Amino acid sequence: MHTIEPFYTWRNYYIASEDERSPFYGRDYSEFEFTHAIYNHLIHPQWDEIGSPTLFIKILFADYEEGFCVIEMIGEWNDCLHNDIMYLKRNIIEPLIENGIRKFILIGENVLNFHSSDDCYYEEWFDEIEDGWIVALNFRDFVIREFEGANIDYYIAFGRHFNDLNWRKFSPAQLCKNVEMHMMKRLTP
Repeated sequence: MHTIEPFYTWRNYYIASEDERSPFYGRDYSEFEFTHAIYNHLIHPQWDEIGSPTLFIKILFADYEEGFCVIEMIGEWNDCLHNDIMYLKRNIIEPLIENGIRKFILIGENVLNFHSSDDCYYEEWFDEIEDGWIVALNFRDFVIREFEGANIDYYIAFGRHFNDLNWRKFSPAQLCKNVEMHMMKRLTP
């Protein structure tokens, strides 16, 4: 796991540690010193901790004028034991919402498991973004089934187009437009 880096091609568009409105503003990173692990597996030092021992993220892009952000994730999403959604919601999502973010793209290719608890934080997140949305891209099928089993899919859009989107070929703005187009299709009867 230590070789899995957050997507870095968009660094010429955005760097969370240089964004004064980012929860990670001013954070310093090492390329050589491994400070975090998920269970016994070291992870690349570019991942950001959110307060959970098993789930780490990277804000790849945030556009406050357009109101969207892209967050890449790694690890085990464990609401049952570690209440990961609480850490994500309180420490990351709320500061972003306070700065005008209403559309969230979560990239889950490196999320290895999901363990549910209740859906209160998901419902709260969903209610706070009004006309916005939360979309999960490229989560593993068994993780999606766990989300569906816990009724989290009521708050986060998964499925069809979002399961195998080659998001890396887009700029952040193009990705948002692509996702928004598919969200509009889902909402239109």
